[in-house]
Amino acid sequence: MAARGRRIGRCIPVTVTAALAICLAAALAHAADSENKQPLPRFASLRIQPVNLRAGPGERYPIEWVFVRKDVPIEIVAEFDNWRRIRDWQGAEGWVHERMVAPKRGVIVVGNTRALHRQPDPNAPLVARAEVGVIARLIECAGQWCRIEADDTTGWLQRNEVWGVFPDETVP
Repeated sequence: MAARGRRIGRCIPVTVTAALAICLAAALAHAADSENKQPLPRFASLRIQPVNLRAGPGERYPIEWVFVRKDVPIEIVAEFDNWRRIRDWQGAEGWVHERMVAPKRGVIVVGNTRALHRQPDPNAPLVARAEVGVIARLIECAGQWCRIEADDTTGWLQRNEVWGVFPDETVP
């Protein structure tokens, strides 16, 4: 009986240590998760193609839409576990797994064909024209202008000519 007592006695510190280690790991994971939380809503882009847009946050929910282009800008409007509720530039909303989302910023040209200017000035020389639906990489926004890059062409558009940036957002 004494031998059993010693074994149990030896196991208690290990068990307590293991329990403390588990608690510490959980606390660190929670702290890391809290640090990684970013404000909502925020813009991002789709990492791969195709991406299934689901009715709810899980694979058991039906697919309502399929994005077939990579780098499409999206707005993240909600989060649940590893799932992100997103909205596209035309207002379609649904859930995608976080692996499908990249923090890379992009924009999509909206409205009509738009003139890209060499400088953030409507009187600056034209660099190119961008058609509606063109997806571009967002480089920066200064005031009412955003500098974008599409097909190795860089230029400035007015902020209201693209979707993927908030009205008062500063993009370095």
